[in-house]
Amino acid sequence: MSVSLRLPPELNQRLSLLAEQTGRSKTFYMLEAIKQHLDDLEDVYLAERELEAVRSGKSKAVPLEEVMKQYGLAD
Repeated sequence: MSVSLRLPPELNQRLSLLAEQTGRSKTFYMLEAIKQHLDDLEDVYLAERELEAVRSGKSKAVPLEEVMKQYGLAD
């Protein structure tokens, strides 16, 4: 899939400089940035969904101490 993106001049300049200094393509860095940010967005979405489930009673919160004991991490 091809995507067209118009970057503000400052971002384009930074991206071009990074690509030039590292010998990688601008496309490489754009894909890396998207992957990383998408991972972050997915984490936030899933955390918000789980928080709503806990608040609505569909899921229960487990105290940290209990989780640590369950996995053998408690003192």
